Amino acid sequence: MRSERRGLVALLIVTVVWGTTFPAMKLLSGHLDALQIIWARFAIALAVLLPLWHGMRSNERRWGIALGALLFIAFWLQIEGLARTTSNRNAFVTGLNVLVVPILAMLVLGKRYGLALWAACGMALVGMTLMFHENDPWNLGDTLTLASTFFYAVYILALEECARRTARQPLRATRMAAAQAAVMFVAASILVVLRHGDIESALGPLLDLPTSSWIALAYLGVFASVMVVTLQAWGQQRVDAMRSAIIYGLEPVFAATMGWFLIGESLGLNGLLGAALIVGALIVSQLQPPKDVAATTA
Repeated sequence: MRSERRGLVALLIVTVVWGTTFPAMKLLSGHLDALQIIWARFAIALAVLLPLWHGMRSNERRWGIALGALLFIAFWLQIEGLARTTSNRNAFVTGLNVLVVPILAMLVLGKRYGLALWAACGMALVGMTLMFHENDPWNLGDTLTLASTFFYAVYILALEECARRTARQPLRATRMAAAQAAVMFVAASILVVLRHGDIESALGPLLDLPTSSWIALAYLGVFASVMVVTLQAWGQQRVDAMRSAIIYGLEPVFAATMGWFLIGESLGLNGLLGAALIVGALIVSQLQPPKDVAATTA
């Protein structure tokens, strides 16, 4: 139980950081396209994590590459969606992971969950609906974000499967993060050049970024990439996928809290009720005893 609680704390930190990334990505999407943003943030992340390739085991490299490919697709689709819809809608559709993860786990992996976890899932879904209800019609950005939600759900389940299959020799989260960062950087490098035609056209806009955008990139590269990818791999090897998805449902709560604290945005009664339901969902999810999850090392 102590190991699972440490995992919960790690995933809560991940979710807090995620809640602060939407304004940063929205700011950058006014200057760069999705591939350029991914390239820049993971260039920074890879520079930090590159020394960890030394001594990386083959299974850490294999799992890291596979997980990095899934993460790249999810990131790409989410940022493409964010450029075409509002931050609130993007956050809400991304939060639908709380429903997509258990459905995929049931249909593909044959898993079954108890009543407490399904109740928590329903509470989180209603809470997010109350927080981010908008009357605008569904658009292409929402569709791209929904596609990213699917791939991110697969990524969450793959992390759990990774922990199960490597229980005898737990993988080191820092090495996994280094492998994932390398995949993200290489994939973005190839596609950004294909899209723009040459390196100068692809990366030239980075030279013209204002200082605020560079600060946002540095934050995304170090905190939202290096720290988050490492903590997520470490935490999910201690917390099962369903509970992880419920914790990730707290992302819009933290995003709204940061909006209130930094720029004075108000949630209103529905938003406060929605936030309370999501927090309640996390509490309810802990009422059912968790299954054993493989431990890992850093």
